[in-house]
Amino acid sequence: YLTCITASVDKRFRFAAPVYGCGFLGEEYAWTPTFEKMGPEKSGKWLQLWDPSVFLPQATLPFLWVTGTNDEPYHFGQHQKSYRLPKGPRTLCIRVRMPHSHPPGWECQEIYAFADNALKGGPALPSITGQGNDAANAWVTFDSPATVTEVQFNYTTDTGPWPKRNWNTVPANFDTQKKRAEAAIPPDTRAFYFNVIDDRAFLVSSEMVETK
Repeated sequence: YLTCITASVDKRFRFAAPVYGCGFLGEEYAWTPTFEKMGPEKSGKWLQLWDPSVFLPQATLPFLWVTGTNDEPYHFGQHQKSYRLPKGPRTLCIRVRMPHSHPPGWECQEIYAFADNALKGGPALPSITGQGNDAANAWVTFDSPATVTEVQFNYTTDTGPWPKRNWNTVPANFDTQKKRAEAAIPPDTRAFYFNVIDDRAFLVSSEMVETK
């Protein structure tokens, strides 16, 4: 939350890596009781002054967005709306059912690699270079300085609140020479995305796609 705001208003930073936190808090389930207690006038004023969605369109630096599919305080739908706002490059790192607490965030090695790349010219994370789908199949293209060893296709057939949805993971077919992976979209899929993992165990994600 604070990373989103600070990186948007202070141009001295070279990169940002918000973990879980995002904007559009007025639309998130976990924050609803708080805003109801505040009442419409105070909550409306708070959202106009302090919601990260107000500031993120000003951001131009590289962002690494780290979260889990079922995060409760900052759910998946509002997270996606937030990461689409900054004008600079973005990298996504979205693990299925990543727990919400300090230790899982600290353990995310992609953050340190992203920082080393931004500040010291270290090896980059893999990158998603394109994605698409039709009614039956989805595909993603990628690039990586290290060898890609696994591509996961993550999907949910559930509807309702994002934190309550069950996510399934199946192996995607991928070709390291063509730098492309594809997977069949199971029946009744409501949303899906890919995770690309290299031999350093670094994981990056494509954008989530809602099908229905």
